[in-house]
Amino acid sequence: MSTAKVLASVDIIALRLSPHSLRLEVLLHRRGREPYDGQWALPGVIVNGSTSDNSLDAAAARVLAEKSKVVPRHLEQVGTEGNGVRDPRGWTLSTYYLALLDPAVVVENAQVAFFDLQSVLSRELSLPFDHGLLVERACERLAAKAVYTNLPLYLAPERFTVLDALAAVQACLGQVVNNTSLRKRLERMKSEGWVQDTGEKVQPRLGRPQQLYRHTPQGAGTFMFDRSLLAGG
Repeated sequence: MSTAKVLASVDIIALRLSPHSLRLEVLLHRRGREPYDGQWALPGVIVNGSTSDNSLDAAAARVLAEKSKVVPRHLEQVGTEGNGVRDPRGWTLSTYYLALLDPAVVVENAQVAFFDLQSVLSRELSLPFDHGLLVERACERLAAKAVYTNLPLYLAPERFTVLDALAAVQACLGQVVNNTSLRKRLERMKSEGWVQDTGEKVQPRLGRPQQLYRHTPQGAGTFMFDRSLLAGG
């Protein structure tokens, strides 16, 4: 019988749309033990020891609740990475999740902070283990789903305008999106109960008053469109 020990963990790529820069930010946790003591890394937890979690999803939710005191609007499993070189302790497996947060969320623990996502993707901010790779793959998942689902709206303010929704979509994709196409999508979602017209308007610095909407997901699934949001899709 094999006595080899493999560490299994759950790690979270939690993203927030900065209300100031309108850029995506990733939540990081300062490690308090070796390996990589004191370095910023993805929040995570070892799950193949003594744990109260009955599932990987439960462990993922607990990581955010305990380490950062935040509740994600959306949480989904992205994949699993495992090998004998990603961790100096030996063979490890990481099941990693994408979490989308309210842009108004704040963290008060000094050991947890938001960092500009691009600084991680460009490796300007180097993360331990293979956490940089996990961030890349989670962002690829987000970008792929942003063109045919409602996922970007989980990053928009609780009450949002078309311009707010546009900012969220463009942050997910890293490119300009047609305003008219997005308006049509919001109307489609409104007709099926996934977006609600609040009946209120907000006055921007320039231009006419903007209608305020509310994202009202139906169940735990995602709203699927049959065409890509990108030009020509």
